[in-house]
Amino acid sequence: MTDRDLLVRLVFGSMAAQTVRAAVRLRIVELIGDTPRPAADVATDAGAEPQPMTRLLRALAGLGLLREHSFGTFAVAPAGALLDPARPGSLMSFVRMFTEPEITRAWEHLDDSVRTGDVAFDAVFGTDFFSHLARRPELSAEFNAAMSQATEEAAAVLPHAFDFGRFGTVTDVGGGDGTLLAAVLAAFPGLKGVVLDTADGLAQAPETLRRHGLADRCSLVAGDFFHSVPKGSDLYLVKSILHDWPDDRAVTILRHCRAALPPGGRVLILEPVLPEAVGADGDASTYLSDLNMLVNVGGRERTRRDFEDLCRSAGLALLSVTPLPEAEPFSLLEAAVAD
Repeated sequence: MTDRDLLVRLVFGSMAAQTVRAAVRLRIVELIGDTPRPAADVATDAGAEPQPMTRLLRALAGLGLLREHSFGTFAVAPAGALLDPARPGSLMSFVRMFTEPEITRAWEHLDDSVRTGDVAFDAVFGTDFFSHLARRPELSAEFNAAMSQATEEAAAVLPHAFDFGRFGTVTDVGGGDGTLLAAVLAAFPGLKGVVLDTADGLAQAPETLRRHGLADRCSLVAGDFFHSVPKGSDLYLVKSILHDWPDDRAVTILRHCRAALPPGGRVLILEPVLPEAVGADGDASTYLSDLNMLVNVGGRERTRRDFEDLCRSAGLALLSVTPLPEAEPFSLLEAAVAD
């Protein structure tokens, strides 16, 4: 790829995202199903015009989500199957959420956020992101579903990456619908659990626990981790929470975890860990996530040194950082009460 090709591809990136968004909104993958279908038939089922539908399907094939099986007939490629909500590992809600105007509009003001350090979302919508979610129940449900889908890969890996068996009770701080904690409890039958989140964040948690047969081993606590976390656990799990917040608020969350820790207790942080310098094979998505935190919520992705500073400020010591290659870009950070 030439430098020119690279730049053109990057500029067309937002168009690619909107093409995938259209595919989800029109239920393209569901309508095609498991066998190749003519574009005209897909158009009829979607209530669309045949010629524009053919153009959309060809664009999706060019993006690697479909295959043009024969002239004008399309099949679903493996990556495209992830847009089917009925298939295992679906990312449909994730796609819907991160192509929503509530996410993309603030990106139009990235340059302003870089100049000022201010959160563009707040200026565009007149409130912060999470308050906006609280006022939009449908969007809040979509966000929860997206976070659950984004957690599934980590949930499959985490129980094998840490010895949870030496603990009695684990609290998942900001644990949403309980997807992550359910995977841990299923792998360690002697462990009990607590999911802490807002009432809106916990909305789907009872169904998750029921589906996994864990309702009797896990309790749900509606609360605010900026005020406190429930005591009584010897392990506190914090996944994809700290990056939503600036340093002072992230320290507050960790400080509350530290205050609840008994002797020998641990805090597990599950987040991307940026290298000190971007390498030639660096994952661009993590740095784009960092900018998304800047424009939409005011948080940031962090390096190991940044996490050490956060822990130190909260009265914790960072003991280890373990990359999780099967759940990239996440790493598992273990912290304990500082001496």
